[in-house]
Amino acid sequence: MTKKELRNIYKEKRKNLSEAEYQRRCELIVKNVLENFDFSTMQFVHVFLPIQAQKEIDTYLLMQLLQEKHPQLRFVVPRVISHSFEMEHYLYNANTITLSKWGIPEPIPTPQQKVEPQQLEVVFLPLLIFDENGNRVGYGKGFYDRFLEQCSDKVKKIGLCLENAVPLIEEVGKWDIPLDFCVTPQRCYAFGVKN
Repeated sequence: MTKKELRNIYKEKRKNLSEAEYQRRCELIVKNVLENFDFSTMQFVHVFLPIQAQKEIDTYLLMQLLQEKHPQLRFVVPRVISHSFEMEHYLYNANTITLSKWGIPEPIPTPQQKVEPQQLEVVFLPLLIFDENGNRVGYGKGFYDRFLEQCSDKVKKIGLCLENAVPLIEEVGKWDIPLDFCVTPQRCYAFGVKN
């Protein structure tokens, strides 16, 4: 299927999830992240903040449980740069989060809190669906592909998805950066890049 077809199908599936089922799947994803990855030597972990109207994965729960287990972790969150398809990144502080005009929770930019992409060790990626090769379908603006190009070659790219993989996403472009892993409520997929 094409990205456009998949985007329409999985936006609708997500919209139709009951609140209880959505919460259940989020909790299972967080559990699978904690069971499948070792954060003990890491410092900077990039996390998207969920757009609740879109039923994105509850990453607040993920951050809370990771912090309890690994107090050294510092979470980094994105902010869209106005009138561009680029993002900048800041240390997470619950007191400096505000909603953008698109309803996206974002940090208020504070220069001393800024973190460069090369410093990141893990990036958790939002997505609607992914395939068995680690290709993903997001909202189609390319923010994360541009951002990942700026990260270290060693960064772990971990997708978080409410659904299991589809066999194949058609029309993958040369600018599309695949995932290293994807975590769903049922399992953790590894795409043979890094352990």
